[in-house]
Amino acid sequence: MQDLKGFLDEKVALYNRPNFITLDPISIPHRFSKKEDIEITGFFAAVLAWGQRKTILNKCLALVELMDNDPHQFMLHHSEHELKPFLNFKHRTFNDIDTLYFIHFFSWFYKNYSSLEEAFLLGQTGELEAMNSILSQFHEFFFHLPDAPSRTRKHIATPKRKAACKRINMFLRWMVRSDEQGVDFGIWKKINPSQLICPCDLHVDRVGRKLGLITRKQTDWQTAIELTRKLREFDPEDPVKYDFALFGLGVEEKF
Repeated sequence: MQDLKGFLDEKVALYNRPNFITLDPISIPHRFSKKEDIEITGFFAAVLAWGQRKTILNKCLALVELMDNDPHQFMLHHSEHELKPFLNFKHRTFNDIDTLYFIHFFSWFYKNYSSLEEAFLLGQTGELEAMNSILSQFHEFFFHLPDAPSRTRKHIATPKRKAACKRINMFLRWMVRSDEQGVDFGIWKKINPSQLICPCDLHVDRVGRKLGLITRKQTDWQTAIELTRKLREFDPEDPVKYDFALFGLGVEEKF
């Protein structure tokens, strides 16, 4: 086990670096310095993060441009007329209906709250295993506005549907984790890094199984929990730092 920890720690050091940012969806919120802009663009980038990375980045940049490169101000002050260009936005199954509801939610939210972190604190119990509650409550809150389209719910995963919730867990890693490498933002302080769940995408899942960190046959919420519990044995305070190692091994080294 110590040998595996040492191996993974080396890979974290190798891949948790600023040059990781360039081709990753996290590069989108890194274009901004204002907290609200980081939250909004980070959320969109995480939700749209499936498919080819180049396409993901191009779609996110196009979306940010439609917001006049000033997302927070756009959410607070846009007119109905300024929403029309979004009718042509589409990325895979994420379409104009979904885009407009996200904007509708953020517009309402930032007129009433100062940080998106507050939406994730509704299910915060303070316990180590609080993420099930945090993500489930967030999902309900995000879609609580009148006329929330039922089709849009599929774009934000919830443990209640047994999903691995990889993209929302990735977003939380970005917002909550903080280290000296400057990849993750660490701008949220009321969720502890120890509570985070490792984003279980195809690469992480494959490498995790190869290294014996995952034994569960299917890939779902319990799989993400199983992986994270194993990673906590290596670092109880910051288990999801190993996301860099597992992802890097899968994508860069084809492990």
